[in-house]
Amino acid sequence: MKAISIGKRYEIYDDSLKAYDRLPAKTYTVRFEKMSGFFLEVRTDLAVKEKVYGVHPEKAGKVFQAFTKFERNLGIILSGDKGIGKSLFARILASKAVEDGYPVIIVDQYIPGIASYIESIEQEAVFLFDEFDKTFGSIRSGDGGGDPQSGLLSLFDGTSQGKKLFIITCNSLQRLNDYLVNRPGRFHYHFRFEYPSAEGIMEYLTDKLGTQYLSEIQKVILFSKKVALNFDCLRAIAFELSMGGSFETVIQDLNIINTRETAYNVTLHFNDGTVMKSNNCRLDMFNKEGREMVYLDDEKGRNLITAEFMPSACVYDPARGATILPADSIMLSYNDYYGEEAQEEAQKLIPEYLSIVRAVERNIHYLTA
Repeated sequence: MKAISIGKRYEIYDDSLKAYDRLPAKTYTVRFEKMSGFFLEVRTDLAVKEKVYGVHPEKAGKVFQAFTKFERNLGIILSGDKGIGKSLFARILASKAVEDGYPVIIVDQYIPGIASYIESIEQEAVFLFDEFDKTFGSIRSGDGGGDPQSGLLSLFDGTSQGKKLFIITCNSLQRLNDYLVNRPGRFHYHFRFEYPSAEGIMEYLTDKLGTQYLSEIQKVILFSKKVALNFDCLRAIAFELSMGGSFETVIQDLNIINTRETAYNVTLHFNDGTVMKSNNCRLDMFNKEGREMVYLDDEKGRNLITAEFMPSACVYDPARGATILPADSIMLSYNDYYGEEAQEEAQKLIPEYLSIVRAVERNIHYLTA
């Protein structure tokens, strides 16, 4: 038996009771019971059991190097669409944290008063808020009302005792509080996760399937130029291909469907280096029978040429990193709206190929080079 006193109050526990000056370097989840309040429940450590692609290990090392030098809380935002590596990177950070002697505390639900509870943990620790935009979104008035994210701002500011590393993952930046984004005082780092590149897809599928599947891998890469494929999709595709199916067959059965329009940037390249472009075109790149039409502008913004082509004739060119059509697969017509002289100049140009690149959202970070 163990008797514990808190002020004038004594509570009795069995002999399994242990007292610590600091939380051991394990992984915990915050829990709450109406009768007893908040507590931490030990759970299995977040291990990484697969090959890590890209710069994740270097980024993780950078985070903990900064954390050791910071004299206040350090915050990290991991943003991007579902299935493209945010949770994996969070696992890498959590695993490294435990190795380095920090407890990892997972906050997977909003509970009124949770900010005060976290502040009461007066030691260096790592706190992971997965799908923060969803879990800490606006709540119903019957549940306490208001915006849970606003209630955490003072916590993230670092006014409490015990330096903390806060990690939040989110799918939608628009659902984050305005005082979190563009506030490096609260969240120093913001790592944006993008869809795998052609090189990344090649590496991933070659590791999973082997070089004997090279022809099928090239089909997947071409498909990725039409539709954004995350690692969840690639994992499923690799599994089905390893079962012996062709890509054309397996893609029809997988839970990978066209649920939104896709925009493309189209460029017509001429043999003298001239280009004409059309950005954010809405095309049906899965149109096997019909033709697609694109209005192309020169550098002055004049729509001089209209290009027609069959999407089924597209091929992926690794050297150019784009889906292309050779000149003999393109039908061109010339616009006389800007006068005969401009039309004749356009007709003198010799087309080389048409490149089609899936339009992606702009980079959220500023690029200076």
